[in-house]
Amino acid sequence: MTDRELLELAAKAAGIEVWWTENYGGVFLRDRNSPVIWNPLNDDGDALRLAVATKVLFDMQDHLGSLLFEEGAQPSHEHAVRRAIVRAAAAIAAAKGE
Repeated sequence: MTDRELLELAAKAAGIEVWWTENYGGVFLRDRNSPVIWNPLNDDGDALRLAVATKVLFDMQDHLGSLLFEEGAQPSHEHAVRRAIVRAAAAIAAAKGE
């Protein structure tokens, strides 16, 4: 699954409406009319809001982020947790058939 597909599913799980644009190198926007980028894979605030919206809990040890699955070694704690949150949210949407 690509990061774009992962983010699309995660947004659906959280009930967040996002729009894809090729501007800025290809990103999702929170508002179609303004350049507010939404990317919980790169932004701690977006990731935390996504976790709260989807009621995702996580555990952090070393550079591993654990939810329903492990992310494996990542460059940092923050990166591991963000990716694990997005993957869990995407799994929620996929399980609902969204």
